[in-house]
Amino acid sequence: MSTEHMPRTYAIRTLGCQMNVHDSERLAGLLDEAGLVPVSDVPEAAARATSAGDEGADVLVLNTCSVRENAATRLFGNLGQLAAVKRERPGMQIAVGGCLAQQMGKGIIEKAPYVDAVLGTHNLDVLPALLERARHNKKAAVEIEESLKVFPSTLPTHRESVYAGWVSIAVGCNNTCTFCIVPSLRGKQRDRRPGDILSEVQALVDEGAIEVTLLGQNVNSYGVGFGDRTAFSKLLRACGEISGLERVRFTSPHPAAFTQDVIDAMAETSNVMPSLHMPLQSGSDTILRAMRRSYRSKKFLGILDSVRERIPHASITTDIIVGFPGETEEDFQQTLDVVEQARFSSAYTFIYSPRPGTPAADLPPVDNDIINERYRRLIDLQEKISLEENKKLEGTTVEVLVAEGEGRKDSTTSRISGRAADNRLVHVALPPELPESAYPRPGDMVKARVTYGAPHHLVADSALEVDGLFEIHSTRAGDAWLAKKKRKEELSREAEGKAPVTIGSSSLMIRTSEGMEKPQR
Repeated sequence: MSTEHMPRTYAIRTLGCQMNVHDSERLAGLLDEAGLVPVSDVPEAAARATSAGDEGADVLVLNTCSVRENAATRLFGNLGQLAAVKRERPGMQIAVGGCLAQQMGKGIIEKAPYVDAVLGTHNLDVLPALLERARHNKKAAVEIEESLKVFPSTLPTHRESVYAGWVSIAVGCNNTCTFCIVPSLRGKQRDRRPGDILSEVQALVDEGAIEVTLLGQNVNSYGVGFGDRTAFSKLLRACGEISGLERVRFTSPHPAAFTQDVIDAMAETSNVMPSLHMPLQSGSDTILRAMRRSYRSKKFLGILDSVRERIPHASITTDIIVGFPGETEEDFQQTLDVVEQARFSSAYTFIYSPRPGTPAADLPPVDNDIINERYRRLIDLQEKISLEENKKLEGTTVEVLVAEGEGRKDSTTSRISGRAADNRLVHVALPPELPESAYPRPGDMVKARVTYGAPHHLVADSALEVDGLFEIHSTRAGDAWLAKKKRKEELSREAEGKAPVTIGSSSLMIRTSEGMEKPQR
């Protein structure tokens, strides 16, 4: 197919947190609605991809994050590489969205005048209009709003995964942590109504999803906006009533607002998974006070005790910042002490990064050599704990939701990968005699026995043992994944002129969770 007859394609590169992943699905949905096609669905376009990360697309959207200090440096480094691609690809457009766009606005165009559109976090819906305006006027279009205009969850959606999905329950944050720029870029917390959230969850389940993650900057403050401080625990219990929804997760809570009713809802709702991400940030009460985190280490550890009392097998992860301004060796040792007591399954560890406009950015910094040395000590301790905790799971049975892209070496190790109920990454061996046509699909569930625990994952090779445990539970989610895969292959053949274009209704045969073949219309 010649390039002039190819559909106009797009790609979205997501940088940063889960909220950006959620927003990128909305941006993709808007571009779908505007008539563009994912570049991955057009092989001829994808073949144009360069090392600049353009993916071969006619429209490339960079959805940015500004949590880290080097975010702007990375963005403009990427844009510099893309400029050359744009010069060689007539009609190509580049858009920048997300938190860094909200922060810099027109400053992005001043540094990278070849960018076509800039939009912020409060007005995702304007992306197609900005691209069209830039094309028509032959000049960059920039639109930044200071407050939320359209709740992202009301926008069209293009979900990459059919078996698991993100559902936003609130946007923004009412906390005032001195290191965090998110409240100034995302605004004050705004809650969705429970009925709207549950309707979206139900719609996901109806489309084949069996896992949903409830998303917000501070999920356990959900309900403050409409006067119900127990709204989040009620929402968890309501998710437990949705038939076909097998796994519910949420991220991220805040220790200051984490209450017993939420713990009870987690323990008493069968499809709420035994995993919890609880950001510590520091184990020093002095530093927590300087961070304006409204809890202390004793309360934090008490929350973990309460969770483990009700959910003994819960996996708890965390965030920790090293080198916050004013951190002394004593402060850092207190963090190590809390980490030792907490026994986190894993930890996201960060070196403090000053963000312009935050109170902490003006404080005297800790020496970089000291920070780096402390950071290595923290990593070493957490790796030791993670290994010890994962070793305890050897010999236990896990049920794994098979996922795409979780195991980079799966093709060479004859394994599949996915997440256990407690959200640990598990690599599962396939029985040598299992034909490829019978392999579990992304979205299916597999039961196996853990044979090895490593710091960052589990290995379940029981299928290689004589009479070893290996069970496949085919699911609606696996059916949905297969139907999507076959439809994508069909579209690719049509684009290449190797298959007739589908007119009217069509049928294709798929393997179902009941093990039968049936036409999919």
